[in-house]
Amino acid sequence: MALTLAALVAERPLGLRVRAAEAGLDRQIGWVHPTELTDPQAFLEGGELLLTTGLALDETTSPGYIRRLVDAGVAGLGFGVGLSHESIPQSLVDTAEEVGLPVLEVPRKTPFIAITRAVSRAVAADEYASLVRTGKGQQELTRTAVGKGGPGGVVRKLAKLVDGWVLLLDSSGAVTEASPSARPFADGLQDDFARLRAGTLVTVAGEYEVVLQTLDTRARGVLAVGTREPLDAAGQHIVNTAVSLLSLALEQNREHVGALRRLRSGTIDLLAAGHTELATRTMKSLWGGVPEAPWSVLAVTGAAGARRSLADSLDAEVSGESVFFGESGAFVVALGDVETVTLLVSRTGGLHAGLSDPVSTVDFPAGLRQAKQAAEAAKAERSPLVRFAEHAGRGFLEMVDSQAAQAFSDSLLAPLRHHDKTGRGELVASLTCWLEHHGHWDLASARLGVHRHTLRNRMRKVTELTGRDLDSPGVRAEFWLALQVSART
Repeated sequence: MALTLAALVAERPLGLRVRAAEAGLDRQIGWVHPTELTDPQAFLEGGELLLTTGLALDETTSPGYIRRLVDAGVAGLGFGVGLSHESIPQSLVDTAEEVGLPVLEVPRKTPFIAITRAVSRAVAADEYASLVRTGKGQQELTRTAVGKGGPGGVVRKLAKLVDGWVLLLDSSGAVTEASPSARPFADGLQDDFARLRAGTLVTVAGEYEVVLQTLDTRARGVLAVGTREPLDAAGQHIVNTAVSLLSLALEQNREHVGALRRLRSGTIDLLAAGHTELATRTMKSLWGGVPEAPWSVLAVTGAAGARRSLADSLDAEVSGESVFFGESGAFVVALGDVETVTLLVSRTGGLHAGLSDPVSTVDFPAGLRQAKQAAEAAKAERSPLVRFAEHAGRGFLEMVDSQAAQAFSDSLLAPLRHHDKTGRGELVASLTCWLEHHGHWDLASARLGVHRHTLRNRMRKVTELTGRDLDSPGVRAEFWLALQVSART
């Protein structure tokens, strides 16, 4: 803490006496400077305790002298008596009281050098304390960064070191890490975030002064630090250290994520080339497991930015044991239980997905071809999702005689329609929804508004009435074609 005028006055050996503006004694002293110039403004930076014997001052010139010191931003004036003046000119005291500039009377027995030494000792002690605090803070931040805390730990540690709150924002302004109680400030900083391109911006959020500082990363990020008092030199150094550590950590994480994505894409290429054993062994060793077969293969196409956003979401939300994903050309490809991926696709926007029939691990190349064809169809139709069975069925129906197709549909669906007329269930609608959701019980039952056990009972009833096994992909395709024909009429 820098030396204040009050602390200097409290040093009894100096014998200083307050003569004006006692209310301003909380001002900090940046340095001390003796001068007899009547206009020393050109030689001052502000914050000084100015010392003078008033050699060129009198009752007439003192008021203007005081006002010039105020304009220069000095912290206070020390007036030595017993030399040029036996007492401080009254006009100087009155003017200083009026403008709020503290005036200290320096007795004849106190040399100016004693005051200079007192201020110098305090400044040196303050700088040393600042240096120690900076070093300690840098060490704590570094230990946190290289430990298990990661970027989140650095953010929380920084908040404690500066006695404030800290937010880490990504390129969109969204919060990626936050110290306790910091998140509510994020919305109020969005306008300032939008104005900041690089460097530092200081703003205000309620009773806090907020420093926004960009990170030195390829992906734009910003660190926001809120404190009740402006950051001192030590605080600024500590924040700069945090910025450097976070920039390094995020850039390393970016490289790590990029390397893993390239490995994922290489694994998809292995599967597509028929190297099933090597690919599944890679999945187990790097991601902890292989999705249970048969696999539904989902291919997603769209703008590069939208595909990157989807990949980011998949990195954060998808488990390798239930679903695996990677890239294949201009497609993001997922296999396994792809229901979660489908939901992420719909939330991301600007993407078009194609879903294959269920395939075995060795039949993945065929499933990938189906998924990509369906995705291209979805893109052409501007649809978020097209299933290959639906896409193939449309093409097949164009080649089949309409009367024959209608007869096939009526024959296959007749038992279900007759059952529905009795009021004992909605088998046709339930079967359609179940096929649309590719046999996913939870998703289909939620869409129908029934319990999944109810849906299972209805599908068993379909099997009983038609004598066809719904576990067979061929039977499912026949039912889907029949339903498509029915929907056309």
